[in-house]
Amino acid sequence: MAERIVPDRGPGYRASMPTLSFSKNIQTHVDVDRWETDAATVGESLESIFARRPKLRGYLLDDRGAVRKHVAIFVNGTSIADREKLTDPVSTSDEIFVMQALSGG
Repeated sequence: MAERIVPDRGPGYRASMPTLSFSKNIQTHVDVDRWETDAATVGESLESIFARRPKLRGYLLDDRGAVRKHVAIFVNGTSIADREKLTDPVSTSDEIFVMQALSGG
């Protein structure tokens, strides 16, 4: 699987592979950069960054491998449908954005 760290190229940039990016609050807990990978699903995309940043797995996923309750993952601005198995498909130029979900009132 091809993968690489990429600089933030600003609005309008279209990657040639799915790109993972993380909210600033996640970046304060885990040193993680913007990431491109040729993965076909959200889960495969995350696995590619977990290989490089293993601490990130425990921060984002529970013991079963499902997305933690207070984490949100979006593909092109739409929340993923499969928070358990992470099978949502991704293709070239898709942007996967991971953030800590807000709760409370």
